[in-house]
Amino acid sequence: MNEPRMAGTRVTVPAPLAQRARELAAGRLTPAVPTDAATVILLRQRSAVEAYLLRRVRALDFAPGACVFPGGSVDAEDADPDIGWAGPSPADVADRLSTSPERARALVCAAVRETFEESGVLLAGPSLATLVDDSAALARDRHALLTGTTSFGELLGRRGLMLRADLLVPWTRWLTPEASHRRFDTWFFAAALPPGQTAALEAPAERQDEDGPHPAEPGHGESDQGTWLRPAGALESARTGQITLLPPTAVTLGELATYDSVAVVLAQHRTMTMRMPRVMIEGDGVWLALPPPEPPPDQPPESRPPVSRPPVSQPPESQP
Repeated sequence: MNEPRMAGTRVTVPAPLAQRARELAAGRLTPAVPTDAATVILLRQRSAVEAYLLRRVRALDFAPGACVFPGGSVDAEDADPDIGWAGPSPADVADRLSTSPERARALVCAAVRETFEESGVLLAGPSLATLVDDSAALARDRHALLTGTTSFGELLGRRGLMLRADLLVPWTRWLTPEASHRRFDTWFFAAALPPGQTAALEAPAERQDEDGPHPAEPGHGESDQGTWLRPAGALESARTGQITLLPPTAVTLGELATYDSVAVVLAQHRTMTMRMPRVMIEGDGVWLALPPPEPPPDQPPESRPPVSRPPVSQPPESQP
């Protein structure tokens, strides 16, 4: 077994991560510099709240086989001030995130771009009052973005669309442990599935020429499956070993499981406190200590139920 598993309230870690933790504690390693990243907790309302989870392909170096929310690293182009923007200003978003307006702009753009790339859902529209209502019509644009033949800014500009910053609700922020080989400073946003749009993996592109249609090309995404799950159902699937969850995903699902309405989730005004799991060394044992889930901000401390640890599995050298 090469993946961390829950052992009581502790998460066991794989040998490579344990060794890096010991090297770090001995002063023989310097922590890697984290890369900014953005993740969108895409939600829809059915009989209960459901979240969209992607299963990463097992051939990837980072988090192979794990079920995650759509998201990824911030690109340099995400900070382009010429990309259309609607909703609270970058300065207003920066206040919510406790960061600079430039960084806030890049994070919001990365969140929208990565969600479109990975799920086909586009949180954009021609104005603050309107939204894209048929993401399937943008299938060719999505394919061009994934293959690198267009940029996100070019796509939005050609379509006359603006990022809808008002649709993204800041939720939490996770920093990869110092002992990890690759580190990410990931900002989580919650958003509702827009009316008329459908979340799906990229449909393989069909090539058409004078000889007629040709077989579809392989997809270019990092996931091989996408599904809607109730947060409690996803956690139960992790407990029974049916799916693999990284710690931030599991903790976030545990928080979402306390809500019965997407509207209530999106009405939360949460403090973006950085949360970083810590690799703990006790004699011959090495384990991952997780920060507890954050209760609703309006819930008095004395009325909060005891925190239960969600089930997680962490592939080696991956973001916890």
